[in-house]
Amino acid sequence: MDRNQKTELVASLHDRFVAAGLVVVTHNNGLTVAEITALRQKVRDAGAGFKVTKNRLTRLALAGTKFEAISDLFTGPTAIAYSADPVAAAKVVVDFAKSNEKLVILGASLGTVTLNVEGVKALATLPSLDELRGKLLGMLQTPATRIAGVLQAPGGQIARVIAAHAKKDEAA
Repeated sequence: MDRNQKTELVASLHDRFVAAGLVVVTHNNGLTVAEITALRQKVRDAGAGFKVTKNRLTRLALAGTKFEAISDLFTGPTAIAYSADPVAAAKVVVDFAKSNEKLVILGASLGTVTLNVEGVKALATLPSLDELRGKLLGMLQTPATRIAGVLQAPGGQIARVIAAHAKKDEAA
């Protein structure tokens, strides 16, 4: 890799860090190409990204971002998972690490907050941003449907009483 390519890589990583809400740092020692490809696909499906990184270049890319505090995690064979959603990358990486012990989570940064392994696992248990939006929308819609049901109930009761009287008159 020549100097220009390294400069472009650092700039690209820096842009990803600026746009990200969460960066998870992992050791990927011993993962096969097929396993990394499967992990990348799962991460991509969740709306996040996964990249095997060069430590020195990644530290340079972290400079001037909100994730500077995790630069000391970049030792050995590292990879990063990143996402704008503060939960998406953590969920996928933690789920994959449960089934594959070769992927080791070192830590993460949620904005300026540095998380240890337990913090990343706790973050992975939270609902994603889309799930929270769905729940909020459901909660907002529920009172409206209940009000409509309450308002319709008396009218329905009156209609049933009138229908019962009509049937009674027909029978007589």
